[in-house]
Amino acid sequence: MRPPGLQQILTIYPSPCMRIPLPHTASLLVCLSVAIVCLPVQSYSQNQPDMGLWTTFSLEKEFTKKLAAGFDQEFRLRENLTRLNLFYTNPYVTYRITKRIKAGLGYRVIEKYMYKQQNFSFRHRLMFDLSYKYKIKEFTLSYRARLQGEVKDYNTEELGKVPEYFWRNKLDVKYDFGKISPHIGCEVRYQIEDPRNPSSNYGFHRARTYAGLDYKINKTNSVGIMYLLQQEYDIDDPGTGYIVGLEYSVLLERKKKKDSGSDD
Repeated sequence: MRPPGLQQILTIYPSPCMRIPLPHTASLLVCLSVAIVCLPVQSYSQNQPDMGLWTTFSLEKEFTKKLAAGFDQEFRLRENLTRLNLFYTNPYVTYRITKRIKAGLGYRVIEKYMYKQQNFSFRHRLMFDLSYKYKIKEFTLSYRARLQGEVKDYNTEELGKVPEYFWRNKLDVKYDFGKISPHIGCEVRYQIEDPRNPSSNYGFHRARTYAGLDYKINKTNSVGIMYLLQQEYDIDDPGTGYIVGLEYSVLLERKKKKDSGSDD
């Protein structure tokens, strides 16, 4: 069954955006963006419900006003927190093109435990991001488009050297209370090509919706917690995941040059 249309989504979720105390034009922009990006969000996979835990450590260093680099380290549990799912290391670099537009390039090494085979699947993913941020008073609307390619078990599987490609779209709305910043968002994944699952090529088959809270400890350190619902559809073995995420982040800001005070 295909995801619902726009009219169905607006019927199911008619009011949250309308209650945001923004100017009319800004409210319309937020609602339209959420409707477009979250268009396929609806669960048709009532089988295989599962609870998971994602724990993340992130470090980022600003080198200039435009250039930054960092890495993420994440560990995931599944099967109602009883089994290892995967862990990955994710170095990346970002470059700010304009005040609102930023490009990023990341490489992810993933070790995913496969219980049927009783071994680890080693995966390598390359990601190109293009993101846009727009601030409206205390609100920040963020959109990220990601194109990713990944190979699995490069030397040990027949299709290991054939990459799979996905296009991901993520929308996030955050409100700044100072040290505390609640946020909501969603992400949909579009399968361009997957040699192991060709019947699902050129279609959406996974959606994530979430709500979270970030707390800024100081200028450098922050922590976050979120609850995420992951829904799969239009694939052979769909599932639904209920996931709690915990994150600790470190941001090393660039050193700003001091004014010498000279008029020369």
